[in-house]
Amino acid sequence: MRTHYCGHVTASHLDQEVELCGWVHHRRDHGGVIFIDLRDREGRVQVVIDPDTPESFTIAEQVRAEYVLRLVGKVRRRPEGTVNPDIPTGEIEVLCHEIEVLNAAETPPIHIDDANVNEDSRLKYRYIDLRRPEMQANLLLRAKVCKVMRSFLDDNHFVELETPMLTRATPEGARDYLVPSRTHPGKFFALPQSPQLFKQLLMMSGMDRYYQIVRCFRDEDLRADRQPEFTQLDIETSFMDEEAIMQVMEAMIVTLFDQCIDTRLPQPIPRMAYAEAIQRYGSDRPDLRIPLELVDVADALQDVEFKVFSGPANDPQGRVAALRAPGAAELSRKVIDDYTAYVAIFGAKGLAYIKVNDRAAGREGLQSPILKFLPDEALETILERTGAETGDLIFFGADKAHIVNEALGNLRVRLGHDLDLIEEGWQPVWITDFPMFEWNEDENRWESLHHPFTAPKVNSIEELQKDPGSCLSRAYDLVLNGTEIGGGSVRIHTPTMQQAVFELLGIDAQEAEDKFGFLLQALKYGCPPHGGMAFGLDRLVMLMCGASSIRDVIAFPKTQTAACLLTSAPTAAGEKQLRELGIRLRKTQETS
Repeated sequence: MRTHYCGHVTASHLDQEVELCGWVHHRRDHGGVIFIDLRDREGRVQVVIDPDTPESFTIAEQVRAEYVLRLVGKVRRRPEGTVNPDIPTGEIEVLCHEIEVLNAAETPPIHIDDANVNEDSRLKYRYIDLRRPEMQANLLLRAKVCKVMRSFLDDNHFVELETPMLTRATPEGARDYLVPSRTHPGKFFALPQSPQLFKQLLMMSGMDRYYQIVRCFRDEDLRADRQPEFTQLDIETSFMDEEAIMQVMEAMIVTLFDQCIDTRLPQPIPRMAYAEAIQRYGSDRPDLRIPLELVDVADALQDVEFKVFSGPANDPQGRVAALRAPGAAELSRKVIDDYTAYVAIFGAKGLAYIKVNDRAAGREGLQSPILKFLPDEALETILERTGAETGDLIFFGADKAHIVNEALGNLRVRLGHDLDLIEEGWQPVWITDFPMFEWNEDENRWESLHHPFTAPKVNSIEELQKDPGSCLSRAYDLVLNGTEIGGGSVRIHTPTMQQAVFELLGIDAQEAEDKFGFLLQALKYGCPPHGGMAFGLDRLVMLMCGASSIRDVIAFPKTQTAACLLTSAPTAAGEKQLRELGIRLRKTQETS
């Protein structure tokens, strides 16, 4: 039906006859001359309806926005002074002598050019929202990313394989989506949170290098970069240690940015141990574009009478840290109070501060409600360590270390945005040497920081059992501009080590057999050393597009309440279907 895409017609096609199909973006009637901007996936082209073709002119008079047309005409240069340098087709126009309405359209409920349409309307009429050039560009970039990923992995001897969507529930840190089985009454499948165990089994099967662009499902609270169903690039390899895996994955990401958005990432990508990231940035996914760091000052405050500082300073589990905000001494008390409320979200009980009005004037040049509690030596140590200068503001966190890290780590990012301190460009970093376990105080037990199949950095089971809290794991995350885009690890490949880790996690032999018996059995039959990684595709494309939400790079996303406004899903099931599944609904407060 067409010879060219609208966006592909350029000055190289002058005097050629072209046949085009697309949607009417704009129609303009200039009194005897009708202009139509015709749009398709590849762009827009200006069409002039030939006034010497009365039949076509009559049809064009009836055309409105979003009509679907087929046009035939000759390419010519635009008149002098009407060239549009902002679009590829801006030098030419098509003089149309034949027009066909393939489908009429009612007035759309949302307009393609309106950037202020609320998100609910965008999601309800997603098929119209996706006509917007920005959204089409996002999805085309997503497709290109997948293509480049596949090409790179194919060239590096990876094999694309599929794993089951209907599987059994496994503890992966979030709620499973359950699917009732009609043929096994009272039993349920779970939709996979990741293909973790199956990809490990593929390594035991001798497949050597596997990948899959796969849908995963997690029934968890949502935010801008999370969805109940999401896509990840899943990878597993045999006979490669973490160094080799990271090198291949780094080469893939560098290739991806080069070929998809013409961007050169720094190579080699710098590396940072988890402990250093937490100490300097309060986060294991630091945004290195923000030139602010947390500075430990506990040793200078151990003997002060101010218990808010001296308490955590003398607590082995506590931390007292300072964060310098350059040029922020002019911030009002109201703004500081807003920051105090912000850090309270992360458990902080308050937010002490010192304004440095005149660095050279010593104590007299400082302003703060806490000055009277701090001796001159402590103040001087704080100023020196933070590198404070006149006009700066110093914030403090003093509490349990994890609260200080989370509160000041998030405040650091917010200050970076509010004070316009974010540097241009891309700042990737590998985070390595994660703790193997973290202590759950509420349940009084160890938990895996990543998942229970991650290999520990130890030489023996005895070394692991002797001091689990200081044991590091063979895990690694790739962080880009403060967002984790991928994570992985070398896996446990012996049954004895896997059982030892289960025991430390409070999973006894019977529970391990019930939940992971198939894995433990497979480990007995010649399992190779193996490891892998998974990249969040939605999150990665979101960053590459410069979008603020992964909903802008997913064709049909869910809302913040995990609903689909387009199809009105989820919906109630009929009584007949429920009986077949052996399910009876219990009335809740919402349904009663």
